[in-house]
Amino acid sequence: MGSRSSRRSLKLALSAVFALGLTSCVGDAPLDSLDPQGPAARQIDDLSNPVFVIAGIILAIVLIGMLIAIIRFRDKGQAEPKQIHGNAVLEVVWTAIPIILLAGLAVPTVQTIFDLTECASDAMEVDVIGHQWWFEYQYPQEGITTANVMVIPAGKEVCLNMTSDDVIHNFWIPKLNGKRYLVPGQQTMLILEADQPGEYWGQCGEFCGLSHALMRARVRAVDQADYDAWVARMLKPAAPPEGSLAAAGLDQFNGICSTCHVIEGVNQLDNPVGPNLTHFADPYRNVFAGASLDRTDEHLAEWLADPPTIKPGSFMPDLNLTADEIDSLVEYLQGLDPTKEN
Repeated sequence: MGSRSSRRSLKLALSAVFALGLTSCVGDAPLDSLDPQGPAARQIDDLSNPVFVIAGIILAIVLIGMLIAIIRFRDKGQAEPKQIHGNAVLEVVWTAIPIILLAGLAVPTVQTIFDLTECASDAMEVDVIGHQWWFEYQYPQEGITTANVMVIPAGKEVCLNMTSDDVIHNFWIPKLNGKRYLVPGQQTMLILEADQPGEYWGQCGEFCGLSHALMRARVRAVDQADYDAWVARMLKPAAPPEGSLAAAGLDQFNGICSTCHVIEGVNQLDNPVGPNLTHFADPYRNVFAGASLDRTDEHLAEWLADPPTIKPGSFMPDLNLTADEIDSLVEYLQGLDPTKEN
């Protein structure tokens, strides 16, 4: 019986080691915090690496010491070994070593913290507002409001001024910086900067309700010329509907959606509950529903049919739309592309 139990324990241990090894085989993980792609993330990585090395050395010393003690002093019927309790020299040594290590790590740690909590005077500003369960982005200098995808110029420091509209959230773009809380009634700050153009994935890092896992984010870094072109697109009026089906979708929006969402030039709300949809179909805004769904006709139709099924706890209810109503709304929303000629 004992032998069978030992074999089972050995199999479980080997399976755990194998599973742990597989986790290191992931290539190009979009939420990989160990793959810094910007100055802030790289500064954190540069601090983390020596900490991990030192911690690994200490772990090895402790484990080796334990093995030596287990093997050398195992019970063989010998007399009790000499005790070291009260040895002043040893107690001073093993107290001083951690103090020295922690003091040595404290200096670069505090320096990094200060460096990452102060925006440059010429940094671009973006206001980030957390909602259950999506992120809103406001560009005060440009007069732009959008959601789910934050567009920034590559190589430019961006200062995020962040707060929450409801509960505590946590904004986290692993390849560009660490996590930072979004707290109702308070303002926090985070620095983002991407070395190269690209799409950087993010996630809310604080449990905030039923669809916390579906509260995601994207940061799209582009060349300065492309960013300027995007700003110009965002300042254009919403694209008018093309065709009778899209026109019917505009009527559906005015009759059903306009109490929670804003499309500039179509309706106005002082405090909209849902994301701004003015340029919903901009090429850079390729996701919706808290950046959890790709912006395709199929996904949009599924979402409009029953949002709470797609996103549990969604504040967008099942509107009991007919198939024709869904088709017209999809046509209209997918036509809100500011790259079209108005």
